[in-house]
Amino acid sequence: MKYKSFLFFISLVYLFCGDLIAGNIDNKSKELSGLKVKIKQISQVVTELKTHKQSLHAELKRIEIKYGQSVRQLTHLEKQIDKLKLALKKNKLKQKQKQKQIEAQKKGLGRQVQAAYGMGKNEKLKLMLNQQDPALSGRVMVYYDYLNKVRLKKISGINQDLQVLRDLDVQRHKESVLLEEKLRVRKQSQLKLAGTKADRQAIFSKISKQFQSKSQQLSQFKKSEKQLASLILELQQADVFPIDEGVVKEFAKLKGALPWPVKGLLVKKFGAQRADSRWDGVLIKAKEGREVRAVTRGQVVYADWLRGYGLLTIIKHDKGYMTLYAFNQSLYKAKGDWVDAGTVVSTVGLSGGRGSAGLYFGIRRKGKPVNPIKWCRKIRQGKTR
Repeated sequence: MKYKSFLFFISLVYLFCGDLIAGNIDNKSKELSGLKVKIKQISQVVTELKTHKQSLHAELKRIEIKYGQSVRQLTHLEKQIDKLKLALKKNKLKQKQKQKQIEAQKKGLGRQVQAAYGMGKNEKLKLMLNQQDPALSGRVMVYYDYLNKVRLKKISGINQDLQVLRDLDVQRHKESVLLEEKLRVRKQSQLKLAGTKADRQAIFSKISKQFQSKSQQLSQFKKSEKQLASLILELQQADVFPIDEGVVKEFAKLKGALPWPVKGLLVKKFGAQRADSRWDGVLIKAKEGREVRAVTRGQVVYADWLRGYGLLTIIKHDKGYMTLYAFNQSLYKAKGDWVDAGTVVSTVGLSGGRGSAGLYFGIRRKGKPVNPIKWCRKIRQGKTR
């Protein structure tokens, strides 16, 4: 009897514990499912954030390229307008000079007509009938014919000058119409440029808010530097740079004598602190839109937008040397173009998400950064020249 009671007690305990264990397993399963759902949701959020960041940078790239092209087109338009204004000014001066010539010719012709009139009507016939001094009459007749030819020549000259004047007036009208059209296009371009600039500022603000912490900034610097290093390595492995012997000095022989690509204030030196990273080139503060020039002969091997560096131009020189020009406003040379020392390759800007205008200038030797200060002309009062 006692044994049966014991078995019954054990059975009750087993059933009770089984229900508890089953309940716990069920609860844990539900918790696990809930965690999986949360993990999935978090993963989706992270993916969306990454996608959003990438889309923001893609949008920044699109806007900065568009902005650079718009500025370049506007600059070209400004030059055309200046040429038209100069042409109109020259045209006006030519018209004024031609008017003076015509007035002078008219006065000369008037004097001749008065002299002829003083001889009376039918003066030629009178001279021919004058038999008192045939020799004198002959000389006077020759002189008369000469005056007549001069008179006709002056009339012809006046007619030609009047035609030139009419042509100048037609040309001036065409140039005026063209100038008005260019000024209209310029106004539209300026409005578009202002809109693009506002769009860039909006994107820049969004990106700045997402990368406020130093760790995030450092992460972005590292990614950008790694991307640039990878790009340079790829470009370094391309075809060997052909140099014309006797025409251009080898890059290595130009050490200490290279001109700076732009005049400005040197605000960041090679090796200076950049968050927890270091500057592998120099930063030259200069006015936005100022021309950037190649430091020596070379071939453009890269001219595009690169994250962290904005609109970037890379020029390849001999013996594995390269020069880099970043944060540009506009690019004036394309991949494959050959440039000489002093050739304008770009203009100073603030692309790549920068808040102030300046030029990043770097030199690479077989992919490794070298100090531009040791290669370029001496700096005076902290300024490049």
